[in-house]
Amino acid sequence: MTTTRMPRSGSLPAVRRAALVLLAGAGVALSPLPAQAAAGGGGPSSAAVAAAPAAAAASSAAQTVVSTALAQKGKPYVWAGAGPNSYDCSGLTQRAFAAAGVKLPHSSRMQSKMGAPVSRNALRPGDLVFFYNPVSHVGIYIGNGQMVHAPRAGDVVKVSSFDRMPGFHSARRLA
Repeated sequence: MTTTRMPRSGSLPAVRRAALVLLAGAGVALSPLPAQAAAGGGGPSSAAVAAAPAAAAASSAAQTVVSTALAQKGKPYVWAGAGPNSYDCSGLTQRAFAAAGVKLPHSSRMQSKMGAPVSRNALRPGDLVFFYNPVSHVGIYIGNGQMVHAPRAGDVVKVSSFDRMPGFHSARRLA
């Protein structure tokens, strides 16, 4: 059973309230968390990534998701990590969406069943992108053919080319 907690109507801007109501109506569990990106990150970046910054997201919630995830760059991958100092792939997405008030489970496979399906050619910044069959990896599309993710043990949260990631499975929109 999904529990939905909605904030008082005067506590959020109208656009964010509308997004939260829409998500709640779609059965997505919500909790009112502050939309603050964790400080830090700033790990190594390539010239290609620097040349292709994240595109503007379609909603303030999606922008919060992208900004929060990008603020974690350079933090180490740790299996079952959910921050604030280390992450696995679903822990990173869980943290980024929590900053936008959306509660996600700590499982890429479970996250792949939430929200609305999105075709690969209709991706927008803030969409979740899933890989492999069965799903075992998740990242956040940030626009311009890029995604932010926590790839694997021994690596760090980073921006990678979405088109070069093998095994694309599906995408979902929650914010």
